[in-house]
Parts: sequence; C-alpha cells; structure tokens
Amino acid sequence: MILITGATGAVGRLVVQQLVAEGARVRAVSRSPRDAALPYGVEVVQGDPARPGTMADHFKGVEALFLHPRTFGDSADRLLALAAERGVRKVVALSAMNVDDPFELQPSRLRGDRNKEAEEAAVAGGLAWTSLRASAFAGNTLQAWGAQIRAGDVVRYVHAGFRESVLDERDLAEVTARALLTDELAGRRLELTGPESLSHEEMVAVIAAALGRPLRFEEVPPRAVAAHLIGNGLPEPFVRALMARYDHYAGRVQHPPTGEVGKVLGRPARTYGDWVADHVDAFRNG
Repeated sequence: MILITGATGAVGRLVVQQLVAEGARVRAVSRSPRDAALPYGVEVVQGDPARPGTMADHFKGVEALFLHPRTFGDSADRLLALAAERGVRKVVALSAMNVDDPFELQPSRLRGDRNKEAEEAAVAGGLAWTSLRASAFAGNTLQAWGAQIRAGDVVRYVHAGFRESVLDERDLAEVTARALLTDELAGRRLELTGPESLSHEEMVAVIAAALGRPLRFEEVPPRAVAAHLIGNGLPEPFVRALMARYDHYAGRVQHPPTGEVGKVLGRPARTYGDWVADHVDAFRNG
C-alpha cells in the first residue's frame, strides 16, 4: 500500500493516476474525502498531515509514503516519526530545484510549500528516502498567461529573455511512481527538469504555433506586472518574491536541463511543446 499526501492537488492527483495505472494499491489522504474525485479503487481517507495524530491509523499496511511539501505545515518530523513507528519503510519527498536559494527567492513558500523541510525530514527520518527536486512546472505558464491569450494576441509579462527548463508534471508523476514502487532511486536527490531551456518569449512562440495564430510577447516592467497581479488578488508577498526570482535570474538560465528524467524513465523527457499540444484547448477562447 502507498499513502499519498496532497492527493487532490495538481501533482498529487497525477501521482495517484500513475500509480493506479501501474496496478498499485493507493490510499489517498484528503481533508475533504467526499470532494476528492480520485480514480476508482483508490482508498480515500480523511486526515491532515499538519496534525499527525489524525494520520496514525492511515499508516496501517503502508509501505511507502509520498510527502507533499504543502501539506504538513511544521509537522514533517513528527509525521515521519509516526510513519516509521507504524511500519512505513520508504518516503519520497517532493522538493524543488531552488530549495537552497534564499527564502525570499522562493515564491512557492508563500503559497505554503515547505520544500526544504520536506527534504530534510525525509533524509533524517530513518526511512529509505528519495527527494525529487523539481524545476518550475509547465502548467505555471497557463496560470500566468492563459487569460491574456484567450483574450487577445499579446502576452504582457516580465523579462522576455528569462529562461528556465520547465518540467511536464506528468513526467514528475512518473518519476515519483518509480521512486515509490522500486528501490532504484533510494538515497538520491534527483534534480528534475524539462529537456530544454526556453525564454518567456520562446514559450509564448511555442503556444502560438500550437494555436495556429500569431502571439506577441511584450515585456513589461516588473513593478507594473506586480501591481497588476496584486490587483487581481494574488497576495503581495508572493508576487514580490516571484518578481525577485525573475530579477535574480534574468541574466542567466535558471536550472539548466539535467537529463535526470530521461535517465530515470529510459525515454526523453516531454518537451514544453509536448505539454502545450496536450493542453492547447485551455489557451483557446471558448
């Protein structure tokens, strides 16, 4: 049995689907099981990893645990101690490529991610462990630019030349499943990226090609973009950290491709073009 925390989130849901496709027995933790909408056969239980006492019974019969960094608050150490006490053998922690950056350059911390704590607790917890240091997700571009592209042909955003190697979340799910189902990746910190480094402007061009219509990237000063995002309801601390990350890496590639996904899966990592082709309808108007 494999226990998944964060099972109804963007990554956790894909991990659950991948494990089910590979025939694994899955127990998914949710604060609201009735709303989980997970695949048939998944055992959905109510619990809160930030309150380890609510998790004690859920570790029965569990061999491996997927630790999502947005679920446990300040309770990672206690959660893993309880897991070890109840017989769990292995933990796979989701972390991030920027885990060693200053916290002010990690905007995801301000959305609740505790990547550093997840990795450190996994390494020190006495279980067999793997840490998955993921680069930025391909799906982030839909959140950042989707509304603008559905509304018109101009994407207004910061730093046209900002480059990163975005990771298809489906590849992350497959690597996670491999780490949970086998011992091949035990004791490793895997730095997972997409196969190519693309700028903001180049990514918009990829979307344009998939849509079959012209799109233009218009660079806007970070202060103006920040004001727009805050005005649309994003928390100011998160936006400030996001702009700081862009500014810090504006003149260099953030996290060049590592090739680790291909090495683990025995096939090339999906490109950003692959991701866009499979999600192109989300960029269409209507």
